[in-house]
Amino acid sequence: MAMPQSHLAVFTISVAADLAGMQIQNLRVYERRGLIEPARTSGGTRRYSSADVECLVRIRELLEEGLNLAGIERVLELEQEVRDLRRRVSEASEASAGPLRNA
Repeated sequence: MAMPQSHLAVFTISVAADLAGMQIQNLRVYERRGLIEPARTSGGTRRYSSADVECLVRIRELLEEGLNLAGIERVLELEQEVRDLRRRVSEASEASAGPLRNA
């Protein structure tokens, strides 16, 4: 199965920082705090995907709303949980609709 385009790690840290409207040092802090986990090249260089940049933009938005990093971590966890649950509901709905389509 091919990796979705949004998860291809292609951006350097400076490009990702520019795209997210942040300083490079912020990205390093967020990585140390576990808010983001960029891919690494064999040489150890960070590479960011479009999904990583979207996450960084979300972090910036939450910071602008006044949340601290601990609060942001919790919001990101909950948002991921909601996405996972929606996917599971969708899969279950499709699976249960399958027998009805064949009737």
